[in-house]
Amino acid sequence: MSTDTNADVDTESTSKCGASTSEASTDKSSSNCGASSNTDDSSGSKCGASSSSGSSTSNSCGASSTDDSSTEQEVGATVDDFDAEPGQLIAVGLGPGHPEGMTERAKAALLAADHIVGYTTYIELIPDEITEDADDIYDTPMCGEVSRTEESIDRALAGNDVAIVGSGDPNVYALAGLALEILESKGATASMVDFDVVPGVPAAQSCAARLGAPLVNDTVSISLSDHLVPMPEIESRLHSVANENFTITIYNPWSRKRRENFEKCCEILLTHRDPDTPIGVVHGAGRDDEQVLITELGELEELGESEIIDMTTTIVVGTEDTYVWDDRMVTPRGYETKYDY
Repeated sequence: MSTDTNADVDTESTSKCGASTSEASTDKSSSNCGASSNTDDSSGSKCGASSSSGSSTSNSCGASSTDDSSTEQEVGATVDDFDAEPGQLIAVGLGPGHPEGMTERAKAALLAADHIVGYTTYIELIPDEITEDADDIYDTPMCGEVSRTEESIDRALAGNDVAIVGSGDPNVYALAGLALEILESKGATASMVDFDVVPGVPAAQSCAARLGAPLVNDTVSISLSDHLVPMPEIESRLHSVANENFTITIYNPWSRKRRENFEKCCEILLTHRDPDTPIGVVHGAGRDDEQVLITELGELEELGESEIIDMTTTIVVGTEDTYVWDDRMVTPRGYETKYDY
């Protein structure tokens, strides 16, 4: 398994994608996308995005910030900067995080890819036989969503077959939509890179499987992460959903920075649901540190300080009809109103 770093930069810039880069400057970082990079003293971008050489610094989410506190990240290279015949770009869902939870289609897509791009934690979930077979692996830490998605697109436009990976499913709080948005912003098209999505088992489904049968009726998912959606909007959604008789799956419930989000969530749920409403809590579904707990809504908030609830946890909030039987959550589908059994 290889990883992208700047360690290979010596007296000239290098490109992992096979496109030429300028040798006129020796003090800039390399571009691994095949797109041209500036020859001034600005730091190069591994994803083709432009970076300012002034007083800008990188923030925790991968976008550049400037003196005017702007956090807008501009797309760097456009489709016109690439001369190669584009390769394929495919968004691959890894499922719950263990090899047997991956679909055969996902494994085949990863084995067929030249380059694999993803969040570091997700890359580590991929079996070694797949990563060792890839020509190159590019990973970024948390909050690098835009940079790694653009990196994957630039590598595909430079002629490589690229897989961008995520846990669960690419269309559930993931990067499939972002990839299409960035393709459009670059003047490219989805057809140009033969864009495809390989679905995976989302966290809601993998966690529900650990809890019994809580999702067999109408279900709504909500993320408590306010990285992209302001908390007041999340609160409004929670009020609306909790007021209806839906099962609610809650993603990204807790972190040190989101303690108040979790507490507010519990408060809103208790406004609309009885304290004895069954709650399922699944931490790290399908991973080595998996934990499963069935409790009641009135007990949920105090779990916020326990290790079972963090950003890898999914919480399932039952409906007014959900009950616990034999240590399993059961949400009736309604068959009992039409059939005798």
